[in-house]
Amino acid sequence: MSNNKLFYGDNLEVLRGRDADGRPLMPDESVDLIYLDPPFNSAANYNVLFRAPDGKASDSQLEAFDDTWHWGDSAEAAYNDVLTQVSHTDAATLMRGIVTALGRNDMTAYLVMMAVRLMELHRVLKPTGSLYLHCDPTASHYLKIVLDGIFGPHNFRNEIVWKRTSAHSSTKRWGPVHDTIFFYSRGENFIWNPQYVPYERSYIEGFYTHVDPDGRRWRRSDLTGAGTRNGETGEVWRGLNVTAKGRHWAYPPRVLDEMDAAGLLHWPNKAGGMPMFKRYLDQQPGQAIGDTITDIPPMHNLSEERLGYPTQKPLALLERIIAASSNPGDVILDPFCGCGTAVHAAQKLGRHWIGMDVTHLAISLIERRLKDAFSGIAFEVLGTPRDLAAARDLASRDKHQFQWWAVSLLDAVPQGGKKKGADRGIDGIRWVRTGPKTEHLDRIIVSVKGGENISVRDVRDLVGTVQREGALGGVLVTLAKPTKDMMREAASAGFADTGFGQFRKIMVKTIDELLRGIHDDQERLPPLGRQEGFRRAARETTRRSATDQAALDI
Repeated sequence: MSNNKLFYGDNLEVLRGRDADGRPLMPDESVDLIYLDPPFNSAANYNVLFRAPDGKASDSQLEAFDDTWHWGDSAEAAYNDVLTQVSHTDAATLMRGIVTALGRNDMTAYLVMMAVRLMELHRVLKPTGSLYLHCDPTASHYLKIVLDGIFGPHNFRNEIVWKRTSAHSSTKRWGPVHDTIFFYSRGENFIWNPQYVPYERSYIEGFYTHVDPDGRRWRRSDLTGAGTRNGETGEVWRGLNVTAKGRHWAYPPRVLDEMDAAGLLHWPNKAGGMPMFKRYLDQQPGQAIGDTITDIPPMHNLSEERLGYPTQKPLALLERIIAASSNPGDVILDPFCGCGTAVHAAQKLGRHWIGMDVTHLAISLIERRLKDAFSGIAFEVLGTPRDLAAARDLASRDKHQFQWWAVSLLDAVPQGGKKKGADRGIDGIRWVRTGPKTEHLDRIIVSVKGGENISVRDVRDLVGTVQREGALGGVLVTLAKPTKDMMREAASAGFADTGFGQFRKIMVKTIDELLRGIHDDQERLPPLGRQEGFRRAARETTRRSATDQAALDI
């Protein structure tokens, strides 16, 4: 069993869930670091943008998530859950005050849904662990109150500002260009690894003004500290009595002698002048990171890192957070993992990880992203159907999630949206190779039927769609077993020719067959070509220092 897990489902259900043996999926105090980038309650719909193999924009867009919250039964249940949490009475009191003051509305619905999840995240966090919540000014001021109630105001460490965009035109206010990241620890003794960024050129030129003959830059640094001492650091050294000046040496005299012998001290020309320490630029780690991040650029439309998922954050931002607040081999959790940037960064830095998302679209993207980026990566995908009964359950609960999942069984990219008729009979497209060159590509249309009432008409509709689109062929994926008439109708469409031989132009495949890997020799699809849709993630090399690797080997 892999230590890395990807859960499909509502994160609250996963956090509270149990496996087949009754063991908790997420035990108490089992996670070292949590990063979450939840929906911001921005009252907007976010679409995944697809690209065709030629790099041009595709007509296809899918709604990744609807960032709109409303007070209803779910919010009322969550509110009652918060109020009855005996381990978080402060948070319950604060939440009651917020709802009383603001009323039951979209904002408070968002806050109670977040609060009940944050309580569970607090439960699974280790005593030495930390949580980073990424948000924007839409609800950040309320979320800070909720976090104070759950983690305690004394465990608030930072409000980090990340400049997420370079410009934003606003006629009657300051241009909103930043996101907020709240940093909380579970307790006083939490993991912290200082992070540094390179010095700015102006700082180097302003302070590291001295240059040795070999070209090494250095600056002068004081060798004394304020206040007097009675021990070695208060002694007279080289005739210099710093005690008389109300100060003490920063190092014992023997260490000062060693530093002088090594050429690390600068002596002034005038007699009796105080020596200074030569602080070399190439021996400094850099500028310690501050709570305002401006050196990590935002994701723009042409970024090589962009995969087409809305709200995607730069990998460098997650690497910095994970490196600062965890160690190699630690467990990182992202309960709103979206396109998987946090789990990607965790894998790259030699951490274990757990990701959760409520849409199969996100899970499918993350699977592809990780396999593209890391050769031979091993991880579990939990919550997606593994048998026919689970597939039927998903189809009954959410038609669109079922379609997206079924399409992924054929390594195809989902098409269409949630609006009736938007897919034009196309639920997915699988790009396949038709010849030896990379440009030899064509489309296989995928149509998914999750109901029990299927007939030969569904096959004929697919034939018409393939003809209309000028596609190479089509696959009808069914949850129910197809009739003999359906199979005869599909066979009557004949064969399509490719550089890899012939294959049936129209195929009917059941979910059961796809799950069990059953394939008729005459119904094997041509090899995959470059995928339409999500861009491929660049291949990564896991970044581990010698110290990190040694820690993992223990």
